Amino acid sequence: MAESLYDRYMKASTANRAHGETCSRCSPDVRCDTGRRLQESFERLQDAYLAQQKQTRG
Repeated sequence: MAESLYDRYMKASTANRAHGETCSRCSPDVRCDTGRRLQESFERLQDAYLAQQKQTRG
């Protein structure tokens, strides 16, 4: 069974947070290439999930 949008969103959040806590090159304002990719993925999934919730709830 395919993962739900919510599950993918939460996994992206966890991966983004974990990377930020362990990467010495990332800060809240500046990210390394991997950190930037993880942040962008998280943001895209967050936007999609919130749009889905807005549509569902009217």
